[in-house]
Amino acid sequence: MMLLLLRILRLRIRANTSHSESFKRLPAKDQLAVLKECLLNNPSETNLKNLADFAERASIEIDIESYRPFLKSQLAIFGRKDAIAEDNELYIAESAWMDKIRPLEFQEADTFKSENNTQKYIESSLEGIARLYSDNTILDELAKLAPNYPHASELAESYKQLMQKRDESGADDKSLEALRKLKDAWEEDLLNVRLVDSRK
Repeated sequence: MMLLLLRILRLRIRANTSHSESFKRLPAKDQLAVLKECLLNNPSETNLKNLADFAERASIEIDIESYRPFLKSQLAIFGRKDAIAEDNELYIAESAWMDKIRPLEFQEADTFKSENNTQKYIESSLEGIARLYSDNTILDELAKLAPNYPHASELAESYKQLMQKRDESGADDKSLEALRKLKDAWEEDLLNVRLVDSRK
């Protein structure tokens, strides 16, 4: 599988670092997204500490120590002939770990749902899904949303098709670019929220 490609394709947040003024001005939900993105795409003690520091300030419970074995694994597979295959497996595990830190958009969604604001609940849920990494978590969240947002079922099916194309993709520049465009198109569809009749 070409899950390693996601280390390239998921670099959607580039300009901000945890020490820049632009980062400090971001809402908490965006700061969390940046820090998770940085750690997933560049596993290091520095990025792990940045995430831990944010979690402490924001009173978010994260088992930081459970991530350190991933850092050791990255060092262990570096330079091996089968590094790509092993990194694919490692990325799956890292993605699942990262998604245990739920995007703060889901907290907003829960609030809107309790207020019977269906449209805002859907919008915040979709924004949260856009910040997930694990295939299973993405599909699970789409399934949860489907009763309130039928288009979520279509999004799940198109995501499964994207998964298949990703897993069958080559690693050359042309294949990577084609895959990036497919991923961008799926995310555009995800965030192009359909209006929902809350009276139904």
